[in-house]
Amino acid sequence: MKLKLTVTDKQRAFIEADTFEVLFGGAAGGGKSYGQIVDALLFALRYPGSKQLILRRTFAELDKSLIRTSLSLFPNSIYSFNASTHVGRLRNGSCIDFGYCATENDVYQYQSAEYDVIRFDELTHFTEEQYVYLLSRVRGTNGYPKQVKSSTNPGGIGHSWVKRRFVDPAPPAERFVGSDGMTRIFLPSLVDDNRFLMAKDPAYKDRLRALPERERRALLHGDWNIFEGQYFSEFSPALHVIPPFDIPPSYRRYRTIDYGLDRLVCLWIAVAPSGEAYVYREYCESDLPISRAAEAILARTPEGESVYATLAPPDLFARSQESGRSKALLFAEYGLPFVKTGNDRETGWLCVKELLVGRAGVPRLRIFSTCRELITTLPALTVDPLRPSDCRTEPHAITHAPDALRGFAIYYARPASEGARTPRVHWSSDLWEDYRHADEPTRRYLKQKYGEPE
Repeated sequence: MKLKLTVTDKQRAFIEADTFEVLFGGAAGGGKSYGQIVDALLFALRYPGSKQLILRRTFAELDKSLIRTSLSLFPNSIYSFNASTHVGRLRNGSCIDFGYCATENDVYQYQSAEYDVIRFDELTHFTEEQYVYLLSRVRGTNGYPKQVKSSTNPGGIGHSWVKRRFVDPAPPAERFVGSDGMTRIFLPSLVDDNRFLMAKDPAYKDRLRALPERERRALLHGDWNIFEGQYFSEFSPALHVIPPFDIPPSYRRYRTIDYGLDRLVCLWIAVAPSGEAYVYREYCESDLPISRAAEAILARTPEGESVYATLAPPDLFARSQESGRSKALLFAEYGLPFVKTGNDRETGWLCVKELLVGRAGVPRLRIFSTCRELITTLPALTVDPLRPSDCRTEPHAITHAPDALRGFAIYYARPASEGARTPRVHWSSDLWEDYRHADEPTRRYLKQKYGEPE
């Protein structure tokens, strides 16, 4: 049978792309989801008995978009859809599974499956871990092409990794090979590329123009440098990222950490006499026990480099129920005593914003270009929809370096007055016990932080 399918030039480029990974992304209304469905149908017809998986983050999104589009497009004479199993079958034996991954663990429902093509619709709604795991499900011995083809708008929890994987490495529409050896291509789409939408709904662009600036830049212009839900929209590589320079001796230096077995991040920050802060070194590593974490941080602090304080969040000072000792005390025993900083998330993030904005358009925070994890993760944080003044805590992998920076920012925003007399305060029994078990440097830090005991 003959099919009468009309596609745009960009949709055709997506259908004909032959790299292993393809991203079709950009502005809203560019015809990306329709291009996925047409491509899925043509592949199924061209390769009898082939298997494809089409994914959205939730079933509600899947049902309202891709399933409905496929039912309206695929001919009933050759295609049937089982609403209970969400599987579409063609008369030539090809099948298309419609799936979703609402949680991180949902990917494991596909652990024994094999597909010729996996298709992600709205890829930036997925985490990098979900995507990478599902790459392993693209396999088979039938000789058919194997691909992962995705479509998306900028924004969502996966914006940063999608941009890093597809948008940043090469110019648009240029085939390239990633560091893992996989071939990729990014095909940008704009609303003007969809001549069918523009002909039938010319006012659509006006509605996009009416959006707030951040949403307008993402959805009308397909701007990958800013996206809906971005928490630190103030961050600009042009303003905040600078080449390294030699830190003058007059600058006060700090270390600030976020620690867990899943990830240790230590940032070295120098503060100029005029008040500007410079993140000049970072160390990021996973699976380090406290002894090795302390050793690694000290080893990366050059001999003779004077560090005024090493800042750590309050949770590291909590006493273990098993040992009665805190992680902070253990770090101190390995030669790295801490000063406790604040853990008020919303206040801390506002302090980071103040440093980014600065005064009269001049930032008070700059980051050396060598600190790649902080540069990558800070602009990737998104707004928590339940608490708009806070950031999402997922994906957790991108939160560690910003959390370390937040600890510095909230401490720096409330500095102790120079030359102030150390107050005498009443110490709790727990604090006295930490003091008795501490070495002399840690005791000095405890007095500096909590005041002289009565």
